[in-house]
Amino acid sequence: MNLFFEESGDFKVGAVLSQAGEAYHVEMPSGKRTKVKVKDVLLQYENPAPAELLEQAKATALEVDLDFLWEVAGQDEFGFAELGAEYFGHTPLAFESAGLILALHGAPIFFYKKGRGRYKAAPEASLRAAQAGIEKKKQQALVQAGYVEQLKANQLPAALQPLVLQLLFRPDKNSVEFKALEAACNELHTTAPRLMLATGGVASPKELHMARFLFENFPRGAGFAGVAAPPTPGGLPLAEVAAFSIDDVTTTEIDDAFSVVTLPDGLLRIGIHIAAPGLAIRPDDAIDKLARARMSTVYMPGDKITMLPDEVVAAFTLAGGSTCPALSLYATLDTSEPLAWRLVSTTTRAEMVPIAANLRHNDLDALVNEETLASGEGEYPHKAEMAQLWQWALQLEAGRMRRREEFGLKPEQNNRMDFNFYVDDDVVTVQRRKRGAPLDKIVAELMIFANSTWGKLMHDSGVPGIYRSQGAGSGAGWAAKMQVRMVTHAAPHQGLGVDQYAWSTSPLRRYTDLVNQWQILACAEHGVTAPLVAPFKPRDANLFAIVSAFDAAYAAYNEHQQNMERYWCLRWLGQQAVRQVDAVVLKDEVLRLNDIPLIVRLPGMPAVARGAQVRLDILRWDEVDLTIEARLLEVVAAGAAAGEAEMDYEEEPAAEAAAPAVEGDTAADVAEQAEGAVVVAQPEVG
Repeated sequence: MNLFFEESGDFKVGAVLSQAGEAYHVEMPSGKRTKVKVKDVLLQYENPAPAELLEQAKATALEVDLDFLWEVAGQDEFGFAELGAEYFGHTPLAFESAGLILALHGAPIFFYKKGRGRYKAAPEASLRAAQAGIEKKKQQALVQAGYVEQLKANQLPAALQPLVLQLLFRPDKNSVEFKALEAACNELHTTAPRLMLATGGVASPKELHMARFLFENFPRGAGFAGVAAPPTPGGLPLAEVAAFSIDDVTTTEIDDAFSVVTLPDGLLRIGIHIAAPGLAIRPDDAIDKLARARMSTVYMPGDKITMLPDEVVAAFTLAGGSTCPALSLYATLDTSEPLAWRLVSTTTRAEMVPIAANLRHNDLDALVNEETLASGEGEYPHKAEMAQLWQWALQLEAGRMRRREEFGLKPEQNNRMDFNFYVDDDVVTVQRRKRGAPLDKIVAELMIFANSTWGKLMHDSGVPGIYRSQGAGSGAGWAAKMQVRMVTHAAPHQGLGVDQYAWSTSPLRRYTDLVNQWQILACAEHGVTAPLVAPFKPRDANLFAIVSAFDAAYAAYNEHQQNMERYWCLRWLGQQAVRQVDAVVLKDEVLRLNDIPLIVRLPGMPAVARGAQVRLDILRWDEVDLTIEARLLEVVAAGAAAGEAEMDYEEEPAAEAAAPAVEGDTAADVAEQAEGAVVVAQPEVG
C-alpha cells in the first residue's frame, strides 16, 4: 500500500512498510524512511508507484481549470474527494485526486484551506480583487524589467529622473523604481551612485557629494526666498577711529576689524570691532528663524552656503569705505614697559565704526612677516598700527602659554602647515601656509582676547552665554585634557589657556556668536540689570536647545567640508597628473601628502618613525568613494623635516579634533582646533 500525505505544509508520497497504532512507517522514493501519522494521510492507493504518482499528480494539477473549478465548487465548504467526482465526472483515480489537491492548495486566491483536505471557494469580490492585484504585479514586473534594461544600457528612464536623489539617499525599497535600480546594479555589479553617474542622473562625483549633503541638510533648498535686510539701527554714536580688517581676498562675511589710537595721556587704545547684526535681528523674528534653522555658514572649497541671506550680510559686513554698526571692545593699554604692556581697562559699546580698508592676506603675506615687523622695513597700509598689534599679540600669546602650563598642557605647536583651497572653473589650486604667520597671529590673539573678555563680561553680569570649555574628561594622559564641550556657563578652555571662551566674533556666520552678541549687548547697555532684559535667562531651555542643535549642525557641516576637501585633493592629483608624491608619516600607517592635505592609509606599511619623509606611488583613486590606493616606494628621510612632523598626531586631540578650519574661520578658530591634526583653512568664495 502507498500513501499520499501532507507533512510540514508539503505533499509527499511513500510506500507503507508497517503500521503501528496511529502511525505508518513509510519508505519514500528517496529511500528515506519516516513515520506518518494517520491524520496526515490524504490518499491510500495501490498503484502506480509513489514516484510515478507524484509526477502524474503534478501534471494533472497544471491542467486543472481553476476558474471552472471555482464555479463548480459552490459557496459551501467541501472535501477534495467530493469536488473531484464532480469535476472529473467520475470517481477520480489516485493521481487525479492527488493532482486536484495540489491544484487546490496552489491556488489560495481561489480556495481557502479549511482543514486537511478541505477547502472553501473564495467570495467573488475577494477573488476579483486578488486577480487584479496579480495583474497589477505582472504589469509592474514588465515596467520594472523595462527600467532594468534601460539602466543596463546606461539610459535613465524618464520616470526615474525626478526621483534620482530619493532613490540614492532615501529610497522607498518597495517601489518599482528602486527595485529596478537595485536589480540593474546587481546585474552590472556596480553601485547605485555609480550607475546614476553613468546614466547622467548625477552630473559628476562633485554633484553627487553636494546632492547628498543638500538632500540631508537642506531638503527645501539652500536659497533664501524674498528676504529683505532689516534697517540699520539708528542713534548709535560714531567711533573716532579708522578701522581695518585682515581677511582672505575672497572673504565677504567680514566679521572683525581693528583700530589703534594713542590717547592724550600716552596710553594705547586698541579697538576690536565686530559686525553687529544683533542690533537689528531680534530673537524669533523672520531672519533669526532662518539663521537658527542653519546654525552656521557651510564652507567648502569653491563654494559656501551662508547662514544669513546675502542682503543681510551686505548690510552688516564691515566693508571698506563704509561706516558700519559694530560691537566694539576697546582695550586701553599702558605701554611704558615695552615687553610687558599692562591692560588698564576694557570697554564694550555698540557704535558706528568707519572702516578705512579691508586688507587681504594675498596682498600682505609677502610684506608682513616677523623680520619686516622687527626691522620696520617695507611699506603697506596701516603699517604702524600693524606693528603695535603685533607687539600686543605676542604678549597675549605669551600670557596664554603661561596659563596653558598652569593647566598642565604642553606649549602650542605652530610648526604645522595650513592649506588654502581656491577653485576656479572646476580647477583647484592648493596653497600652503605655515601656521602662526604674523597676520594670522594678530587676528587669532585679538579674537581670543575678545571671546575671553566678553565671556567674562557675561559671567560677571549674571547673564548666560554659549561657552566652549576644554577641560579634563574621560581617558588618561593628554587625551583626558582634550575634551571640548559647549556649555552655558563660564568654564576654562585649557587648550587656549583662558579662563573662559565664548564664541562672539563671527555673528554673520555662526549662530552661537549671534546669540552671544545679543547677551553682550544687554550687558553693555544695562549693566547690573542685564539679567532682566537679556533675551536668554539663566537655565533657559531655549539656550540648551540652541547648543544641542548647533553641535549637530556643525558636525554635519564639518563632515561635508572634509569630504569636499578630500574630493578636491583627489581632483588635484588628476589635474596635476602626478603619480609619485612625497608624504610625511603622521602615525603608524597614516600619512599626509606634503603638497596637499590628503590623508593616506597604507595598511601593512613597515614601521617608520613619525615625521619621516617618504615617497609614494599613487596607484588609483576614486572620487565617488573618496578612496585612494598607494604603495611605499622609499623612505627619503628617517627624521622629521623641520616644521613638517606632525609629532602629536592623535596624541593631543584638542578642541576641534573632528573639525578642521573652514573657510571664513578666523585664526582664533584655527588656534582652537585640533592640535596635532592637519588644519585646512578655506578662503571664501564671493
